Amino acid sequence: MSETVRILGIDPGLRRTGWGVIESQGNRLRFVAAGVLTPPITDALPVRLVGLFEGVSDLIRRFAPDEAAVEETFVNAGPRSALQLGQARGVVLMTPASFGLPVGEYSANLVKKSVVGTGHADKEQIQLMVKTLLPMADVKGADAADALAIAICHAHHRSYRKLAASP
Repeated sequence: MSETVRILGIDPGLRRTGWGVIESQGNRLRFVAAGVLTPPITDALPVRLVGLFEGVSDLIRRFAPDEAAVEETFVNAGPRSALQLGQARGVVLMTPASFGLPVGEYSANLVKKSVVGTGHADKEQIQLMVKTLLPMADVKGADAADALAIAICHAHHRSYRKLAASP
């Protein structure tokens, strides 16, 4: 029997950071928890970034994941928004690493392709497939569903790497 790995998936955002925790054992997936971190939008940027750090740190302490996975962000907004989102993403990447967790990064297209089968799936398709793959999941909103999809993507790709490496 293969080992059980607990994965924290994170969909970074400055207003809403989705998170999801799953367990992966071979090709079996099990829902643990999901939600959204929402730093107050009225706070100054540094305070909001501290809120993200504290929120992700709390998730790591509460759920004790073995690994983390973060979506690479693609923004089509202005340069200021892109820079602020990049800062939020930096916090979300560095926090699990500061706890000693390996962190995988995945493009949005790869996440969609891994979960739905096409890299151009919409939010509703992702939510439907997450619910299909994790029937016990109580997902409220697209951000949490996206985070679970990121964790599922990581579970699929880490298993493939192990299979490809074995004799």
